Amino acid sequence: MKKTLILWTLGLLLGCDPVATTDAGVSTNGSSSAETSFASSASDVLHQVPPELTLDSFGNMRLEGSDFRLEDVLGDHALYTRYTISYRSNGLLITGILNVPKGQGSFPLLLLNHGYIDRDIYTNGRGLKREQDYLARNGFAVLHSDYRGHAGGDESPDERKVYDAGLEYSMDVLNGIDAIREAKIPSIDASRVGMLGHSMGGGITQNIITAYPDAVDAAVLYAPVHTDAWKNFERWRDRRDDDDRTVELYGRYEENPAFWQALSSKNHLSKIAVPVLVFHGDNDKDVPKEWSDELVKMLTQLGKEIEYVEYPGEGHEFGPQWSDFMLKSKEFFTEHLQD
Repeated sequence: MKKTLILWTLGLLLGCDPVATTDAGVSTNGSSSAETSFASSASDVLHQVPPELTLDSFGNMRLEGSDFRLEDVLGDHALYTRYTISYRSNGLLITGILNVPKGQGSFPLLLLNHGYIDRDIYTNGRGLKREQDYLARNGFAVLHSDYRGHAGGDESPDERKVYDAGLEYSMDVLNGIDAIREAKIPSIDASRVGMLGHSMGGGITQNIITAYPDAVDAAVLYAPVHTDAWKNFERWRDRRDDDDRTVELYGRYEENPAFWQALSSKNHLSKIAVPVLVFHGDNDKDVPKEWSDELVKMLTQLGKEIEYVEYPGEGHEFGPQWSDFMLKSKEFFTEHLQD
């Protein structure tokens, strides 16, 4: 009954017919998974973790997002409503938040991918909250996945204890698009999709736009991690659990370069087919700005549609230049997500 009331309220606020509910959550209104899924004909098995730790394997996976649910109302703001949400990612429960603008119309969908936050302190919707708010106030529906193993989501079933460069989290983000398309919420136009990723979330975004070039229409990279999986692993390997077996199983880069190259979006940049906007501050103590310098140089040499905004004095999370960052991001998404 609680979810029915929430969805009824959403329908009234948006001036459209309320969204019907079923035992499975939000109605699909007759949609078929074949119309919305990122499933690849290369595989008919629904794996919950990548069977191989390569970008190619990830790009050939059968992906399935389903059972999208609007849960509780977290905030009823003047210009948007903030909900807790859940959906299934290849069968695993994923939680997150959804900000839905108020008013008439069908709003483009933005996926916001948060950076690394220790799971022991992570809470639903944490990370990029300022950005979630700003973009919803400016007419974008904002979906923020918690990723598997975070907040109320299911744990990863992977028992390999190895670094995967964010491939599992990338699955969950892609399946969020699939799930919300299946839900067919009247106020959200999920045929127009943008993605913004911060730090580790930037790495997730890089995975997606290289392995699934048609998944989104535009991408913003906000102080993103490196496109080279080894460089990321090497820099933050002290954050790995004591039982991590990555080096034991796959070796260091100099011992097994083929493995690390196959796991890196760096070696798939030629597949990018969408405009990319990169932001980085030169006082970033977490992710070196030189990493974005290198990425932009490679994309430019490949002839990709790339824009780079550099902020003197800014750290990993922008302060004085944050308003300019958001204005430029809004204008970028508005331009590339037009009807």
